[in-house]
Amino acid sequence: MTSESSDISSETRTGGGIGGYVAIARIDHWFKNVFVLPGVVAALGLDPSLLGPDVVWRLALGLVSICLVASSNYVINEVLDAPRDRHHPIKKNRPVPSGQVKVPVAIAEWLLLGFVGVGLGWLLSPGFFAAVAALWVMGLIYNVPPVRSKDLPYVDVISEAINNPLRLIAGWYVLEHTAIPPASLLLSYWMIGCYFMAMKRYAEYREIGDPTRAAAYRNSFSFYSEERLLVSVMFYGSAAMLFFGAFIMRYRLELIVSFPLVALIMALYLDLAFRENSPVQSPENLYRQPVLMSALVACVLVMGVTFFVDIPALHDIFSPTAPTIFDRHQ
Repeated sequence: MTSESSDISSETRTGGGIGGYVAIARIDHWFKNVFVLPGVVAALGLDPSLLGPDVVWRLALGLVSICLVASSNYVINEVLDAPRDRHHPIKKNRPVPSGQVKVPVAIAEWLLLGFVGVGLGWLLSPGFFAAVAALWVMGLIYNVPPVRSKDLPYVDVISEAINNPLRLIAGWYVLEHTAIPPASLLLSYWMIGCYFMAMKRYAEYREIGDPTRAAAYRNSFSFYSEERLLVSVMFYGSAAMLFFGAFIMRYRLELIVSFPLVALIMALYLDLAFRENSPVQSPENLYRQPVLMSALVACVLVMGVTFFVDIPALHDIFSPTAPTIFDRHQ
């Protein structure tokens, strides 16, 4: 971390007030931690006995914990990305590259947020603690040399998107669930995160419009091209839906009703990626996209209902109509 930090610190000795330190914690990105909630819903849907009188405070404490850990990761990201952010038309105005914060103070902020966030996780359950600790460690792997996975093509997307299943695991264990989350659900959640992250990479690369300048901003862009990124988007999207299908066929067939809405959200997101100044470059502002938000709300409502309401007719429709491999071995 020293080589990156020394490059930055020489340019941030004029650090200003507290506003810059609040900004690099990216509180406006905390909404991403709603991805914890599907883990809670899945745990309750598969084991309703977990719903107890302490569910509200446990969920509140869990969200505070994971938000602080996320902010810790954002802070170190801002610090170590500053030299390259100067090559980005918008990110060059961020607090660190523009000299609004002092790097030593920012590093102290990173450590404090991480310590408190992971510490709060210990108060909930061992599983939740492990999830938030892993989330913080992934921040190191993603940002800090010599690994710095964000500089490696494809690995950058995969290592960033793993935060999705980690959030789901946190939600699963916030209620002291003792079972292990279904692998098919975790893989689907991971791949859908990869889909959205690869789309963000595509929009960034397309917006910069110059391969040399793009590579100066992000190392992985020296390998990527628009075609390679779109091919990866296709892979991640297909894998996400295949694993989701495996999960619902095994655990909750009623969720198949949500398939068209999930596909619609993915299609709308793809459409946004092709726009000039694409909003997918700043996911925290996607709430301003009314069509996408309407589809998302509808999908969440349908999933919420179908997770808890049985639809016997679906089981009749999707029951096997031909001999299965199990039948042949009997």
